[in-house]
Amino acid sequence: MAYSIDMRKSARRHLRAAEVLYKQSTVGDQPGCKTVAGYLFGIAGELAVKELMRESGVRPFADAQRSDDPFYAHFPQLKRLLATAAGRRAGELRRIADDPRLFANWDVAMRYAPSTDIREAWIDAWRSSARELIERMDTV
Repeated sequence: MAYSIDMRKSARRHLRAAEVLYKQSTVGDQPGCKTVAGYLFGIAGELAVKELMRESGVRPFADAQRSDDPFYAHFPQLKRLLATAAGRRAGELRRIADDPRLFANWDVAMRYAPSTDIREAWIDAWRSSARELIERMDTV
């Protein structure tokens, strides 16, 4: 089944879910819920960036080129691919790519890691990064 794509709504939905998990504090919930929140903060941030790309006029590549397509990339590769962004919001996309604090230490591979590998300070930073990117997205 093919799903329709709405990066803006998806970004907000993932941020809301991450916030719920981030605040979950029942006995036995932490650190697991908070680390999952960190993962979802990254997904929310990626979706916000991809909406900015779409607004800038960037379009997905043909299926055969997906490995180089920023629409299918995750942090940190997504930031590397943005370094050559073009289009209406290219400057903003390149600033995102060059900002070392945005999703530092975040990687999609963290979903396989034990919670003890994920530092709480990183999660707090990812939360801030996601909020910042969604705020940028919402100014479109």
